[in-house]
Amino acid sequence: MAEPLVFLPGMMCDARLFEPQLTALSRERPVMVAPVSGGERIEEIASGLLDALPRKFALAGLSMGGIVAMEILRRAPDRVARIALMDTNPLAETPQSASAYEPLLIKARAGRLDEALRDMMRPDYLAPGPGRMEVMNRFLGMAADHGPEVFTRQVRALQRRRDQQPTLRRCKVPALVLCGAHDGLTPPKRHSFMAELIPYAGLAIIDEAGHLPTLENPEAVTGALRGWLAQPFVLQ
Repeated sequence: MAEPLVFLPGMMCDARLFEPQLTALSRERPVMVAPVSGGERIEEIASGLLDALPRKFALAGLSMGGIVAMEILRRAPDRVARIALMDTNPLAETPQSASAYEPLLIKARAGRLDEALRDMMRPDYLAPGPGRMEVMNRFLGMAADHGPEVFTRQVRALQRRRDQQPTLRRCKVPALVLCGAHDGLTPPKRHSFMAELIPYAGLAIIDEAGHLPTLENPEAVTGALRGWLAQPFVLQ
């Protein structure tokens, strides 16, 4: 039996972010989606997930999910059979970027969560084209279901996150770094940098996709994940 695959969604997202991949890949192996809303620190979220996840698993995280995935790899490298980091960022927030979240928190607490979400996830972070607003609306639907308390916890966790460059340099398992070509939030250049940090990592830039490529170009993302899942454990 192939090792289970664990998806970690982005901020204010859930299993709907990976619906096409769940449909395709669950025919081939156990697949689950774990929430990234269980704490006000990335370390706390990762620790809680490790208590609930299988003994060994393949791990794929998108955006904030990728940040949590890197912390899981840092804490429990023996449990991560392979890792895919999608549209994410290994760097800590700077004081300036951390403070930029504060106006969003004020809006969310004042009952203006939708406005805060639209400030955080701008349309130009997604690929241009007729499907952009459909994907944006799917994101906003997931986010509305989570509500302002989850938003606040997740923002606090992101503000306090650590630099994971040392974690990536120590990675010894098959790794995929994936990004939408039009990602305006965590651009392809950042992912090229990440791939260079990880020994023997594969890099996939997904055409016709931005920050949410699992929904924008699902077939290409699923194909890249299948290739990663088929890689032998040559690094161990």
